[in-house]
Amino acid sequence: MARNDKMVKVVTDQGPLAWVFFVAYIGAVVYFFQLNFTFGGFIVALLKGAVWPGYVIFEVLGNLGIQ
Repeated sequence: MARNDKMVKVVTDQGPLAWVFFVAYIGAVVYFFQLNFTFGGFIVALLKGAVWPGYVIFEVLGNLGIQ
């Protein structure tokens, strides 16, 4: 029986750009949480922090007339 010694190396290196996105997410969560200091406000802040870049891109494309 032959032995298969092939190895697959998976590289998932996001580099500094992932750090920038993470810091932007945390900043957005802090900003949105300041608007409402409850547990529900914290959950909403987590969701808004994840979705706000989509709104920014939508507005930028709308202002460029691409929409």
